[in-house]
Amino acid sequence: MGTLVSITLDDHEELINEGFKIIREVDYALSSYKPEGDIYKLNHQHLVKLHPFTYEALKLSQQYYHSTHGYFDITIGSITKGLYRFGENREFIPHPQLLKSAKVGFSGLKFNRESAQINKGIKIDLGGMGKGFGVQKATQFFINKGVKKAIVAASGDIRCIGSCKVGVQNPFSEEQLFEIETKKPVSGITTSGNYRRYVGSKKSNHLISPYLRQSEKTFASITLISDLSSSDLDAYATAVSVMPYALAKQFLDEKPLGYILITTDRDLFISKNFEEYATIIKQ
Repeated sequence: MGTLVSITLDDHEELINEGFKIIREVDYALSSYKPEGDIYKLNHQHLVKLHPFTYEALKLSQQYYHSTHGYFDITIGSITKGLYRFGENREFIPHPQLLKSAKVGFSGLKFNRESAQINKGIKIDLGGMGKGFGVQKATQFFINKGVKKAIVAASGDIRCIGSCKVGVQNPFSEEQLFEIETKKPVSGITTSGNYRRYVGSKKSNHLISPYLRQSEKTFASITLISDLSSSDLDAYATAVSVMPYALAKQFLDEKPLGYILITTDRDLFISKNFEEYATIIKQ
C-alpha cells in the first residue's frame, strides 16, 4: 500500500494481528511495487492468475470507471507508474509528448475471476482505491467478530466502528484545520490532496487526470465521510480530485455522503448534509 497502517481496538485486542494479516494479504494482492504482487506481475508479464482480492478490486474499479464518467481509471498507471514512476526512487517528470502518447483506457484490460491480461503499453495502478479496499476488508472482519469500537487507518483512509474523532489537515500548512466527530455506527473518512505526493514541485502531483494527462489543480484537499464502503470513498475522492469543479460538485451531491472541499484558491466548501455524518467540534 506504500503507507503505514494503524489498528486501534477497545476490546478483542487478540484480533489485531488478524486485522494486520488481512491488510498484508490485500497489499500482497494489489501491490504494484512488490514482485510477488498480482498487479506488479500483471504490469510486467501482461497475463497473470488472480487472487480473489485482486479480482474484486478490479471488478470494483470497472464499476467506478463507469460511475465516475471515466475519471477513475486504473489504467492511468501507464502514466503514474510507467512515466512518473511515483513511489519509486527514480521518479521524474516526463516530456509532454510521452504523456500524450501514453496508452490509457479501460478497454486495454481484460479479466475474469481466474486471470487478467493487459495490452502492451498498459499499466495498472490501484493506488486510487487500494488503501480504502484494505481498510474496508479489515474493518469488516472486526465487525463480523463482534467488535464494537475500532479504528483502522491507512494514511488518508480511516474507518471507524463506533464514534471517533478525526483531524482534517490544512493542505497549506502542517496545522490541523479542524476536528470532526463521526455520528454513524460505522463511518469511513477519506482525504485526498495534491499536497501528499508529487515530483519536483506541487505542480506535478500524483493526481493525474486521465483526460488531460496532467496534474489537476482545482482542489488542494477533498475529505469525504459516509457509511459507504471505504473502497467507494477512496475511489470517489480520487476521481473528484481530477474533475472540473462543477462536475465534482454535481457528482458528490448525488451521493449519500458529506464532504469538505478546499480549492487551490483556498476556498472552503462544506456540504449541506455534513452534520448528518459528523459534527465539527473544533475549528
